Amino acid sequence: MMSVERLPPPKNRTVAVITVSDSASSGLRKDVSGAKVAEVLRAHKFKIVSTEIVADEVARIQQAILRGAAKARLVVTTGGTGIAARDVTPEATRPLCEKLIEGIAERMRSESAKKTAFAALSRGVCGIRSKTLIVNLPGSPSGAVDSLQAVIDQLLHAMDLLAGNTEHTSSAPSRD
Repeated sequence: MMSVERLPPPKNRTVAVITVSDSASSGLRKDVSGAKVAEVLRAHKFKIVSTEIVADEVARIQQAILRGAAKARLVVTTGGTGIAARDVTPEATRPLCEKLIEGIAERMRSESAKKTAFAALSRGVCGIRSKTLIVNLPGSPSGAVDSLQAVIDQLLHAMDLLAGNTEHTSSAPSRD
């Protein structure tokens, strides 16, 4: 765990949670993943500034990410990262990012692979748009939570760096 002095100030711990799901956006299914992700983020002292549910369509996902990035330092999507025809969240996310952070997505898949071989089918990406971090999580509630928990310390550190705190200290999280 990171020491308290390394954490971004609470005002900078803003997050927008976006659920990408045709069935949830049409009201056919309850959004469980977005709620679980928000619960984990609140436990880590994030302030949820918006939640949204959108259909699996590139333009709608991009619009939601841009709305979230205008309000929050972290945008987390859940859903649409698989290989089905309608899974297009990575395709919507990539062009919005100025830089991709492959290591965060790799860590999520690596940690998830310890629980399920299907983790290899997740195509979620992580990147930066200005000073906002964007992270794609899987759509299953357990996959979303496990992936988020696997990288929460890295997300906090990345947000700290994006806020301009680039000083190297001995309290930085260890690299497993």
